[in-house]
Amino acid sequence: MEENKINETDKKLLNEITNYDEIPQGAYNIRKNGQGIERRTTENVNIITKKDKPGISIYVKENTKFEFIHIPVIITESGLNDLVYNDFYIGKNANVIIVAGCGIHNDHHKNSQHDGIHRFYLEEGAKVKYVEKHYGEGKGDGQRILNPVTEVYLKEGSSMEMESAQIKGVDSTIRETKGELAANTNFVVTEKIMTNGTQIAKTIFDVKLNGENASTHVTSRSVATEDSKQEFTSKIYGNSKCFAHSECDAIIKDNARVIATPEITANNVDANLIHEAAIGKIAGDQIIKLKTLGLSEEEAENEIINGFLR
Repeated sequence: MEENKINETDKKLLNEITNYDEIPQGAYNIRKNGQGIERRTTENVNIITKKDKPGISIYVKENTKFEFIHIPVIITESGLNDLVYNDFYIGKNANVIIVAGCGIHNDHHKNSQHDGIHRFYLEEGAKVKYVEKHYGEGKGDGQRILNPVTEVYLKEGSSMEMESAQIKGVDSTIRETKGELAANTNFVVTEKIMTNGTQIAKTIFDVKLNGENASTHVTSRSVATEDSKQEFTSKIYGNSKCFAHSECDAIIKDNARVIATPEITANNVDANLIHEAAIGKIAGDQIIKLKTLGLSEEEAENEIINGFLR
């Protein structure tokens, strides 16, 4: 584990994805250019480097309450292809907040890529809030590529809330979220994405409601501008008495394209599954209203977009 390797560029990336102004509270692991550079464990949270593959295993003791765990990744090396496997084992009745995400700075011509595979195993009664942000920057024409995979396995009575945001600067992303829910569990996902230029973003949700009274609520809000393209696919399987609500709301501008594909499968007569999708341009009356307040048309559009993604 290398020490004191965080420079000003690193701090800016960390601040974009985790609001990093100082060393974070609680347990943390900071990964830079494929290597762990800083780590702290606590009495209730242990972080262990995997021996068989790149990544870490995070163990949270049962009954742990309201601790923070930060596991950001930053890439500043052009041409790096980073793959990491992170597994979270959340003990019975624990309640923790996990902050993750990846920032890429690429000033050169080679592509920089991070593929993060995160698996969450929640024991009975456990609760997790998981916040994940993705961000790209740099003057080079090398692409900034992020492909996050999140797998969630909820035992009876557990719940997880996931907030995922792609802020800007990501040229290509495939975002996969999978869930398997036992009885009396709840999985809430909120996703926000913005694309421009020729950027491509693809989102796939695949949630299996296996236990009685399992529930999920998936919300995707996105803005696609210029020549960018987004695809949203939601697959939900109701295998018991359960409830699911999936919604995709998107704003498009210029020559952008957004494709929303719902797939809901009821394998039980008491499965209650709902999907909604709305895609369109910014309403003209909204722009007119803001222009009366002294904003230009461009400023009015930006205000509406920022409010939509807030």
